[in-house]
Amino acid sequence: KIKIAVALGSNQLETITTSGIMTSNLEVITIPYADLLSACQDDTSDASNFDTLIEASFGSLPTSLGIIAVTDVPALPELRLKLLPLARKLANLPQDQLDEITDANAQYQVGWSHGREKLEGDKLDLGKGSFYFNPLTDNLVESMLERRQKKNNDETDNNTTSVLKWDESIDSIKSEEELKKLAQSQPGFFAPNVWPTKTIPELETVAKEVGILIHQVGILIAKCCDSYVSAKCPRYDNHKLENVLRHSKCCKARLLHYFASETPKVNDETGSNEEKDTDFSNWCGWHNDHGSLTGLLPALYMNERGEII
Repeated sequence: KIKIAVALGSNQLETITTSGIMTSNLEVITIPYADLLSACQDDTSDASNFDTLIEASFGSLPTSLGIIAVTDVPALPELRLKLLPLARKLANLPQDQLDEITDANAQYQVGWSHGREKLEGDKLDLGKGSFYFNPLTDNLVESMLERRQKKNNDETDNNTTSVLKWDESIDSIKSEEELKKLAQSQPGFFAPNVWPTKTIPELETVAKEVGILIHQVGILIAKCCDSYVSAKCPRYDNHKLENVLRHSKCCKARLLHYFASETPKVNDETGSNEEKDTDFSNWCGWHNDHGSLTGLLPALYMNERGEII
């Protein structure tokens, strides 16, 4: 499975090298944000000019990496510098304060999570900490109930142009009680956001801003993907992926902090590392992803003093 990603960057990305499968340098396909927006900003432009780029990025060719970089995104550089240093600040909070934003009932998929994910070799990953949140709504259940009420009001007012008319999930859940039961059975999706309002109050605002920006760019990419697929499959719903991203409130964001790794021990006799690849691997273990697109923010590197390097 190829994980689809949308990489947002303020500068042109260099080539990357794959390991293990191919040895040659492969270029990441890039699209300037202004060009992407121009192709998608109205119905008269159907993004068909991007079909070649979409195929090169997400297609089945050996050179397709499953990733596309959107460059020169307005406001992104400033927001990135506001948000990512807060990941380090969060990860270094005292344990009792981290416990306040840890939700075991949500399977550690909301709020702070550390040492819960397994790497290759079935070893717990202690090398990074994660903070999960939904940037589009603090409470997904309440948002879905509000959407249901809006749809009912639109039907009462004979509003046939409602943006909600495509969403069959509203009708598939018959009652508020049924929705709440579903939320209880799937807390990783439905549990409300938890924020470190006492210790890092600024995190909520900037995290939501970045998440919403990535979501908006993702909608544009989705529209291009729809255009490409509909050209290949005439019976395809031309706005299927776009509608999912544009209207769904079920969005998961993950703020990551990678802790400084310890220097591997060296055997004095052999001069080699004592640890073997089989003892520990930093590759993520086999897992199932969910979602339509994944948006990535360029990493920020900091030294032990918290200074950007």
